[in-house]
Amino acid sequence: MQTSFSELEYAAKKKQTRRDRFLAEIEAITPWDKLIEKIVPFYPKQGGPGRPPIGLKRILRMYVAQQCFGLSDEGIEDAIYDSQAIRHFVGIDLSREAAPDATTVLNFRHLLERHQLTEAIFNTINGHLAEKGLFLREGTIVDATLIAAPPSTKNEDGQRDPEMHQTKKGNQWHFGMKAHIGVDAQ
Repeated sequence: MQTSFSELEYAAKKKQTRRDRFLAEIEAITPWDKLIEKIVPFYPKQGGPGRPPIGLKRILRMYVAQQCFGLSDEGIEDAIYDSQAIRHFVGIDLSREAAPDATTVLNFRHLLERHQLTEAIFNTINGHLAEKGLFLREGTIVDATLIAAPPSTKNEDGQRDPEMHQTKKGNQWHFGMKAHIGVDAQ
C-alpha cells in the first residue's frame, strides 16, 4: 500500500505532541488481542443485511480514543478528521477512506453495553496493568472551592497575605485562595 502525502508529512515532523506521546503510551499498555477476543463473539460478521461492519480492531481503537479524551460519538468522528495523531492511532487514512460515522460508534457502544463488555474491557485492561504493577481507576471527583481570607491590612506587617488573591465568582468578588480537592469516586 502506498503512503499518502499527509502520512509522510506527519512521520517527518520534528516534534512529538503530548497527544502523540499519550496515544503511544495507550498503544503500549493496551492488551488489544485480549480485548478483541472478548468482543469477537458478539461483533457482527460480514454478509449480513445493511452496511458491512467496520473492522473490530479499528472501531475498538476509536472507542478507546473516545473514552481517553472524553469525546461524544460526533466528537470522535470530528477528532479523526481534525487530528493526525488520532487518525494514526485508529488506523485511518483519509485519502483512501472516510472515518466511521457517529452512528457506527453509537451502535458499537450499544453493543458493548448490551453484552456488559465495557466492564469486561475495564477488567481486562486493569488485569493487564496489574501484571505490570500499575492500576486504573474509574474516576475522580474534583471540587474547586474558594477559601475566604480577611482582605484587611490591619495586622503586624500592614500587608495582605501574599498567597491570597482576589477573584470573581459570578458577579461577586472574593479575597482568599482557591482549593482543588480530588477524591476517588468510590
